[in-house]
Amino acid sequence: MPPSHATDPRHVAITEPVRDSAIPVQLIYVEMIDGVYAPIGLRLPAGDGPFPLVLFASGNGGGGMAVVQDFTQNRSWTQERFLAAGYAVAWMRYRAEVDYAYDRVGKLVEDRRQNRQLLNRGPLEYDDVIAIAECVKTLPGIAADRIGYMGMSHGGEMAFKIASEYHGIRAMIACEPAAHEFLRLKPDATAHVNPSTGLLNVERMLMREPEKVRGRITADIATQRMRTIETPIFVQGRNSDELQGIFRVCYDLLVELGKPAQWSSYDHDVHGFVYVRRNEQGVYEPDAVQIRAVDDSIAFFDKYLKSRR
Repeated sequence: MPPSHATDPRHVAITEPVRDSAIPVQLIYVEMIDGVYAPIGLRLPAGDGPFPLVLFASGNGGGGMAVVQDFTQNRSWTQERFLAAGYAVAWMRYRAEVDYAYDRVGKLVEDRRQNRQLLNRGPLEYDDVIAIAECVKTLPGIAADRIGYMGMSHGGEMAFKIASEYHGIRAMIACEPAAHEFLRLKPDATAHVNPSTGLLNVERMLMREPEKVRGRITADIATQRMRTIETPIFVQGRNSDELQGIFRVCYDLLVELGKPAQWSSYDHDVHGFVYVRRNEQGVYEPDAVQIRAVDDSIAFFDKYLKSRR
């Protein structure tokens, strides 16, 4: 008996309108390496493809499709600018960060046992992004060789984790990258343990000065991880952020290792300012700094994603 439902359970895609936009979103579940699914919200610009695609990540993971829907409807002024510039775009969610798991485990390896999949460890959040990148390359209308990634905060740190192991993304932006784990930052007295969980909050450390950060990272490990990066990375700082020193050190290490890198820092008081949110009246009102940062971001991707190799 044929199935009674109209949607293919193995390829779930639901189209929804986007508030104040003529371009709808395709809500898609993407299979991860271990068989579970992560959600993305894919939008294609008007015209004929194939289009270069930029994957957008914000902060830590979790929240599922509800977060994809919320970001698409309420934090997508930036994506609208990308769409107007001829890019396909996709918000995505991935599993939650596992505290310092990246430091305890190596690269994910897939093998077979008794004709079934065998992994050397459980996938982490950045492994999900790699799986999403591989999936979107197969979708209609997408230029498989022109995939970009823009990550903010923990999403910015993931840019470094991904690029150090995977070379299937052509260009990346790391905005305000909270890369203390990637750099193996050694905590000081300003880092506090949450008494209810026992987890150390390294992000509470005051790390505005690059010189102080350089003295606290594990330099040999950070350099080893950076050395395998081939992807051009645009590191975006924020002048008033308490982790500004970490942002700058990420860029400095790339340059010292001869990696293709770009740096800009912006004077803004909102963490995650590159992803403009609707205001209390429900409209987008980007300021001059946000407009410049997004223009800079599009110009960076234009350099790497608009031309074929």
